[in-house]
Amino acid sequence: MDQAVTQRLTRRHFFRDCGVGLGSVALGNLLGRDAQAAVDRSLNPLAVASPHRGARAKNVIFMFMAGGPSQLELFDHKPKLREWHGKPSPDSFFPKEKSFAFIKKGAKILGGQQEFGTHGQTGVEISKLLPHLASVSDEVCFLKGMVTDVFNHGPAKLFMNSGFNAPGRPSMGSWLTYGLGSESQDLPGFVVLQSGPRGPRAGNALWSSGFLPTSYQGVPFRGTGDPILNLTSPKGFDSAKQKDFFDLVGKLNRERLDITGDPEIATRINAYEMAYRMQTSAPELMDIESESKSVLKAYGAEPGKNSFANNCLLARRLVERGVRFVQMYHTDWDDHGNPNNYLGAPLEKRCKEIDQPSVALVNDLKQRGLLDDTIVIWGGEFGRTPMGEERKNLTGRDHHISAFTMWAAGGGIKPGAVYGKTDEFGFGVVDEKVHVHDLHATLLDLLGFDHEKLTYRFQGRDYRLTDVHGHIVQDILA
Repeated sequence: MDQAVTQRLTRRHFFRDCGVGLGSVALGNLLGRDAQAAVDRSLNPLAVASPHRGARAKNVIFMFMAGGPSQLELFDHKPKLREWHGKPSPDSFFPKEKSFAFIKKGAKILGGQQEFGTHGQTGVEISKLLPHLASVSDEVCFLKGMVTDVFNHGPAKLFMNSGFNAPGRPSMGSWLTYGLGSESQDLPGFVVLQSGPRGPRAGNALWSSGFLPTSYQGVPFRGTGDPILNLTSPKGFDSAKQKDFFDLVGKLNRERLDITGDPEIATRINAYEMAYRMQTSAPELMDIESESKSVLKAYGAEPGKNSFANNCLLARRLVERGVRFVQMYHTDWDDHGNPNNYLGAPLEKRCKEIDQPSVALVNDLKQRGLLDDTIVIWGGEFGRTPMGEERKNLTGRDHHISAFTMWAAGGGIKPGAVYGKTDEFGFGVVDEKVHVHDLHATLLDLLGFDHEKLTYRFQGRDYRLTDVHGHIVQDILA
């Protein structure tokens, strides 16, 4: 699967231009099963494909906490911050080459106010704001040495999702569906679910397919009403008329595809056919009232409501139905401060919204036998500074790229592990650093790919999710 779609189509054009018929039987006889598979994917870009080697996982659920959760209030307990509260930061925090989004040299240390407890066999420290997560600490791998390159929200979100800080590159979900296809016949291979007060900065560029064919882009589902706009047929347009229309358009598109080999035509064909099937599958998917009362209670889900809890339950239902990559965005983690309350009430509210349902998702997947081959990830685009940021009567934390925490579970990730150590202030990583490119390389490895070989040729260059970087973090693999 390390050949680009364009390369597969080139082989298809060779037989067309030589006058050889393009029927699947003829190509199958001429080229064997490999050629047949290539034709199948050129006509159906989401047809299931094999990775480079045996995979430990086949699905990913990424719970993206947009805004940058404070690791210092949630995961990385630093008593030193309380000792130094209100004192000027060490000069070493502000070297010439270091930049922050807002704070300047001389910013004072901000002591944490949250209580922590010790949990699990590893004795991992977790904030009292996340009691549900504490209960499954032995299922989770905490990555406390995460680092990234970009300190502004939009570019940082793009970097975490695509490995690049500007629009135009394929997102993680797009690379995965490009590499593996999708096991779902009735739903997209890559689905996006959103909750929180607003959408994430950078918008749909976060789930774009970039220069990959648009079959691989993420499809946002709405939490209320029709899951996808314009999915329902207009009044008076019955199923018979609709089928006739799709059949005619499909025939014309296939004829054009045979002439040009344009992968975007294959995308159009697939989109029409998928939309037709989704008129039945999407409403059934969104009907969480069919779940038992005990399941709804475990997630804290409420039918008909747009919430992170509902989206966690939908994520499990999507994976059950063969969707390859599910990404949930929950916004408003940008804690620059609150009046005389440091990182208090808003952070507590966000934690309460996500703690129970995210853990219910892990437990539910495990109970149903789905966690073994599903990677669950939780985290944002960066962390927060140990220094305080003051805005008039507000005191909070600035964006921080040099140390933050994410967690992952399932799909070959080592359970009950803590990887990464920061200094006594939580300012920098002192051991077991994991760069965003390393995270991407490790995820692709778990999914059966050599991250250096999952490539797509564009403008004369072979691109990949990890660009020219990335190392597999072997120590977090089970």
